[in-house]
Amino acid sequence: MLYIPEIVTEGDSRVYPPSEDSLLLISCLDVTAGEKVLEIGCGSGIVSLHCAMAGAVVTAGDINPRAVELTRRNAELNGIKIDVIETDVYGSVSGRFDTIVFNLPYLPVDDDCELSEAWSGGEGGLGPLPELLRGAEDHGREGWRVVVVVSSLMDREMLDSLLSTYSVKILGELPLFFERLRVLQISSSDQL
Repeated sequence: MLYIPEIVTEGDSRVYPPSEDSLLLISCLDVTAGEKVLEIGCGSGIVSLHCAMAGAVVTAGDINPRAVELTRRNAELNGIKIDVIETDVYGSVSGRFDTIVFNLPYLPVDDDCELSEAWSGGEGGLGPLPELLRGAEDHGREGWRVVVVVSSLMDREMLDSLLSTYSVKILGELPLFFERLRVLQISSSDQL
């Protein structure tokens, strides 16, 4: 079921607002009651709140302290209890999770401007995806999955090489006029 929480974003232009990629991710993300979910890069909190509204136990994290505060405000606005932490990928994360979600910074540019950490994936566009996958074994429960948004603008060869040792399933796609977004579910290849 699709849960769209009420989200306040005005007043802070330094937090990534819900966009097409956020809504695509929500539409593809099926979680169950009691499932432990970690969202990295929570931004405004829309994905974390969707998961909590579906009954998941959610920890939301972001490197941006303004995003952490905005996610807390949006959780309160919706009457939802989630844990919200400031973290750089897994830096401040404790515990193990069934699902790890990240609407990655996936554009293959290396910009340094306001909000660039939310969309600039550096050369190739992989951004923190390699670190996210490396840490999944340590932060995932048995049968873990990582769910991310990727772009057709990413270096396909680099992405395919990174994902070659994992089981990958496409959960959804969104063609835009300049790129195609995909939501991927990635899990350990021994979970097949």
